[in-house]
Amino acid sequence: MDVVRQEGKTVEDAVEQALQKLNITRDEAEIKVIDEGSKGIFGLIGGKNAVVEVKPKVNPASIALDFLEDVLEKIPVATRVEVIEEKTDYDQVYLNISGDNLGIIIGYRGETLDALQYLTSLVVNRELKKYTRVLLDAEGYRERRKKTLERLANKLARKAIRVGRKVVLEPMPPHERRIIHMTLKDSEQVYTYSEGQEPYRRVLIAPRMEKDNG
Repeated sequence: MDVVRQEGKTVEDAVEQALQKLNITRDEAEIKVIDEGSKGIFGLIGGKNAVVEVKPKVNPASIALDFLEDVLEKIPVATRVEVIEEKTDYDQVYLNISGDNLGIIIGYRGETLDALQYLTSLVVNRELKKYTRVLLDAEGYRERRKKTLERLANKLARKAIRVGRKVVLEPMPPHERRIIHMTLKDSEQVYTYSEGQEPYRRVLIAPRMEKDNG
């Protein structure tokens, strides 16, 4: 990362010169005052310049874009990555991958997309001083998957009620398990809970009468 160490008659003067060299605004900069300087005697004798260090703020969206574009260049599919949302306080970045034949990017039930999201999150947070949540989508896959899981939750809830015993779902990542839990959280007939260790942790849907009888 570019860091400019700059002297000036005042701190403000030094900062302005450094910003010009970096071609960034004050809002885009991290500024560290090394020496506030001094005017000396009568403002003439023994004066000392102010010294500052200025560098661009780490931009999580740029880090994520650079990493994803580098990875996707190695995959034989034409893709484009864009930032859909970036919170102003840098606590969340939401990106979308678009292109043709995105199945290879999404993978089986989103496994490849989840892996890319995880790796991108690692890269971004390695560069930052506070946690930033990275969300990665591929032309609406997340929403389609969410609706599929909601339908599955309701279908298996009806089965649990019909057969009178719990139904065990296949292992899912945490964010997908949460969709199942949230879909059924207000149900008066079934309840949900999770069992097992990652990556084999799974959701169970059980009729409430089973819980009451227990």
